[in-house]
Amino acid sequence: MEYTRLGNSGLKVSRITLGGMSIGEPGTMWGWSLGEDAAQPLLRRAVELGITFWDTANAYAYGSSEQILGRAVKKYTTREKIVLATKLYWPMHDGPGGSGLSRKAIFEQTDASLAQLGTDYIDLLQIHRFDPEVPVEETMQALHDVVTSGRVRYIGASSMYAWQFAKLQTAAQLNGWTRFISMQDQYNLAQREEEREMFGLLADQGVASMPWSPLAAGLLARPWGQAGTTRSQENFTVDQHGRPIFLDSDKAIVDAVEQIAKQRGVAMASVALAWVLRNPVVSTVIAGATKDTHLTDAVAALDITLTDDEVNALESPYTPREPTYF
Repeated sequence: MEYTRLGNSGLKVSRITLGGMSIGEPGTMWGWSLGEDAAQPLLRRAVELGITFWDTANAYAYGSSEQILGRAVKKYTTREKIVLATKLYWPMHDGPGGSGLSRKAIFEQTDASLAQLGTDYIDLLQIHRFDPEVPVEETMQALHDVVTSGRVRYIGASSMYAWQFAKLQTAAQLNGWTRFISMQDQYNLAQREEEREMFGLLADQGVASMPWSPLAAGLLARPWGQAGTTRSQENFTVDQHGRPIFLDSDKAIVDAVEQIAKQRGVAMASVALAWVLRNPVVSTVIAGATKDTHLTDAVAALDITLTDDEVNALESPYTPREPTYF
């Protein structure tokens, strides 16, 4: 395993992050997630592989993802050895503090996540989306206050336009409040729109990218046309406007990944992740694993250095599309 700082912060994280979206009691949100018993071998394996950065969200399986990960920390390692990250924004209940980024919601959901995780502090608290209904000053001051209270160590953001992130970050800077150290955005060989504006902003601000869906919901992990998982069929196939996220022209990208993987004798997933990790603004990638091989293939990506010719073969077929901010 390799370790690095998250952006320009002092927080040390593993370059592979364990994603918590695939962990949670089945039926609470979707059918493909791993319940407590099924998740144990995967969580134990993550510890064995040195994956010390675990990311989840309050909305994942309506809290059971946080519960399962929190108990696993105590079972397989210690709290001091794991960097725990979670997120808030999506509805948890119908009350005024159940969703969004108001001061009430941030305080209420932070406390709820602490209880679910079974810990007295969160290493990285992330806003899951931008909330247009709340003044950015209210959001950033509330996030600053949960940091100064000791309940949260660092803050991050996820999935928004660059101007929205800049607006939030500027509000914090002007008022002397805590600033974001990370941006969790969708980035992979089939969705590269973050390169246009967001990545330049992150590099300028010293903020880390920690991409979600680095395998494009499994598209880049198997030959074109091969049947995907239930998760890939149920999630992230259309954007916020109902438009397809992935295009027929992506076949050329998948074919290039397959060819390079065969030549190197590695998994397609390892090649696709190696490409994401080579971007200097990317500190870590999120592995949404449901099998042991998903984690081992992700870790194997750290040993792959793509050649210029391989990078050109992977990148040249890309077709621009709309960014995905659900």
